[in-house]
Amino acid sequence: MARLDGDAMTTIYSARTILTMNPARPVVSHVAVRDGRILGAGSIDELIGWGPHTIDDRFRDKVLMPGLVEGHSHTSEGSLWQFVYCGYFDRTDPDGRVWPGVKTIDALVERMAEANRQRRRADSALTGWGLDPIYFKDRRVERADLDRVERDRPIGIMHASGHIMSVNTKALEMANMMRSGINHPGVPMGADGLPTGEMKGPEAMTPVGVHVGLDRALLASDEPGLRAFGRLCVRKGVTTATDLASLLPSDAVKMMQRVTREDDFPARIVAMRVFRGVSPTDLVRHAMELRSHTSDRLRLGAIKIVVDGSIQGFSARLRWPGYYNGAPPGLWYVAPEQLREVLDLALLNQIQVHAHTNGDEATELVLDTLASVLSKAPTLDHRLTLQHCQLADTALFRRMKLLGVGVNLFPNHHYFWGDQHYALTVGPERAERMNACATALANGVPLAIHSDAPVTPLGPLFMAWCAMHRITASGRTLGRHERINLNDALKTITLGAAYSLKLDHEVGSIECGKRADFTVLDENPLEVDPMALKDIGIWGTVQGGRIFDVSRL
Repeated sequence: MARLDGDAMTTIYSARTILTMNPARPVVSHVAVRDGRILGAGSIDELIGWGPHTIDDRFRDKVLMPGLVEGHSHTSEGSLWQFVYCGYFDRTDPDGRVWPGVKTIDALVERMAEANRQRRRADSALTGWGLDPIYFKDRRVERADLDRVERDRPIGIMHASGHIMSVNTKALEMANMMRSGINHPGVPMGADGLPTGEMKGPEAMTPVGVHVGLDRALLASDEPGLRAFGRLCVRKGVTTATDLASLLPSDAVKMMQRVTREDDFPARIVAMRVFRGVSPTDLVRHAMELRSHTSDRLRLGAIKIVVDGSIQGFSARLRWPGYYNGAPPGLWYVAPEQLREVLDLALLNQIQVHAHTNGDEATELVLDTLASVLSKAPTLDHRLTLQHCQLADTALFRRMKLLGVGVNLFPNHHYFWGDQHYALTVGPERAERMNACATALANGVPLAIHSDAPVTPLGPLFMAWCAMHRITASGRTLGRHERINLNDALKTITLGAAYSLKLDHEVGSIECGKRADFTVLDENPLEVDPMALKDIGIWGTVQGGRIFDVSRL
C-alpha cells in the first residue's frame, strides 16, 4: 500500500468543504494538523495563528469529514477473501474486483466445483463463505449438495450471518459427527437419522471448522487478511474499525501489534475479547492483561458477549410469539448465570462490555441482568453497548436509557434481508420496527450503526443510506416511521460509533485536540440527492495525519 508524504510540522489543508460534526462550527474551509492531531478547524486566517506552517491544497476540490468509524466489524472480512465467495449479492474484494452473487444451489455447487478443479493439494480443504440459503426458497443447503462438489475432500461454507456453517459428509466424518444419535439443537438431523450438514452456533461449528479451513483462531492470526482489511477500510473511508469477536491469543496480538505499527497500515483497530472457551474469571483477567498492550492503532481491553444467534438463520432468541414461520425459538449462546458473572466482574474492573443480542428475548435477558448487577454495585459510565439489538421495542429502549445502555443497530438488514424478515422470520409488524433508529434517538439512547462485515460489506455511507431510507432489495420501504435524517445518520457513523467504543474524546469529529482522521469524499453528503448518499465516491482517508489514496492501494 502506498502512503503519500506528510510533514512533522504544521500543515494546513484546504478543501472545498469540511464537515466537522462539531456543532460549534459545523462547516469550515481549512483544518490544521500537527504530529497526527488536529490543531484547529476554521478559516485560513484563524489557523495561521498557530505559527510556521505549510499549505496543502491537494484536497481543494474534495470534501472532508471525520474519519468514518465502523463500530461492529471483523477483520476476517479481509481473511475470508482467500476462500470462495458464495454470497447472494455482488461483492467487491479488497483489490477492487467485483464478484457476482450466487443465486441458486446449482450455481453454488458449480462455483465450488470450479474452485475444486483448481486445487493442487488433494488433502486440502475447500472453503467458502457468505452463503445465504434463505434466498434459496425451495430448501436449505445440505451435505448431499456439497458432496456433489467432491466426496473425498472436506468442504465447508460459512453462512453470511457467521452463525451457521454448511459442510459435506467428509467434514462430518473427520469431526466424528457423521453418526446418528446426536442430540444438540445446533445439529439438525435429516430423515435418514444423520446430520444434514448444517451446523448452528459455536458449539456445533467449532469441531468441524478446524477441518474445513474455518478455525477462528487461525483466521484471527492471519496477517495477509489484516492487511487486506486495511485496504478495504481505505476504500470505504474507514479510519477506525473493530474486530469485535476475537479470542485474541498471544500470537494474534503480537501480529496485530506489529502490523498496526507499520507506517502504511491505514486504520485503528479496536479488538475485543469474545467470551468463548474460558470461565468468566479468566475472560476478565485476559481483558485486563490485554488492556496493558493497547496502542494508538490497536485498542485492547474490552469484552464481547454473544448471547444468541441470527434472525435470518432462525437461531436468535425471540420473545413470544417467536418466528413468523413457526421455526423453533433459537439458541442461547451463554447461560444466564455466566452472563451475570461476566457483567459483575467486568463492571467491577472497569472493563467495557458489548453484548450481541439479535432477538428481543436476548436483549431482555441482558437488561434484566445488568439491572440486577447495577442495583448492587452502581457503576458510572459503564457504557454497555447492545450490538444488533434488532427487535427491541419502545419499552426496551426506555429501559436502556434508564440503565445507561447504548445500541449499535444494524439497518443494513433492511436491504439484505428485509423482504425475508417481512415474509418469513418475524412477520410484517415486527419487520417494520426492526433496527429502530428513530425510536432509539427519541428515547435518548446513544446510537451507532454498523455493517458487521463480513456479514454485510464494509461501508458506512451505505449503512447511513440504509438508516435513512430503510429500503429492501425488492424496493419496499420497511418502516417509514423509523427512518432518520441525514445529520443523525452521519452522526451514527462518526461520533455515535466513537462513543460506543469510548473513543469520542479522540475521534468522530474534526476539532482541536482530536486525532487527524478524515474521510476524503468526491461530493458533499449535504448537497447530493439523499438517495445518492451510498454512491458518493471516496478518494481515500487521512489517518493520524497519514494520507492514503484509494488509487494507490
